[in-house]
Amino acid sequence: MQHAPRNPDFEAIVRESFARQAMMSTLGAGLVSVAPGTVAISAPIRPQFGQQIGAAHAAFTFALADSAAGYTALSLMPPDHDVLTSEAGIHLLAPALGDRLIATGSVVKTGRRLFVVRSEVFAETGDRPGQGRTHVASFTGTMVPIPL
Repeated sequence: MQHAPRNPDFEAIVRESFARQAMMSTLGAGLVSVAPGTVAISAPIRPQFGQQIGAAHAAFTFALADSAAGYTALSLMPPDHDVLTSEAGIHLLAPALGDRLIATGSVVKTGRRLFVVRSEVFAETGDRPGQGRTHVASFTGTMVPIPL
């Protein structure tokens, strides 16, 4: 679905906000792409973010999915607005084994008071994006616009 941004500076706003997010910095996450209504975030699967079988912990997967979904909503906000998650759910589909996680968020429906969003999370192995790719989670959520 194509969305029109309400702020011509949406990409700079998303990038500036992402740079201030300590959680994403702690995870070593970076923005892969930013477009109106879709944002992708990648982070390496580090041992300290794993669980007992060596897969990425569900909380790590959730954090990336939530941020990707939230930033997709932010990409469509008018100037001087931000977003907060009001509701979220995740389906963990497979162990998140690999070198990195990639979460791609998208906006399902926009509204004045709520945005419905989703993210798909993939584990990748290898040096090339898309190599050794496994779908590990599907996230859905609701974002609330917050005037600043």
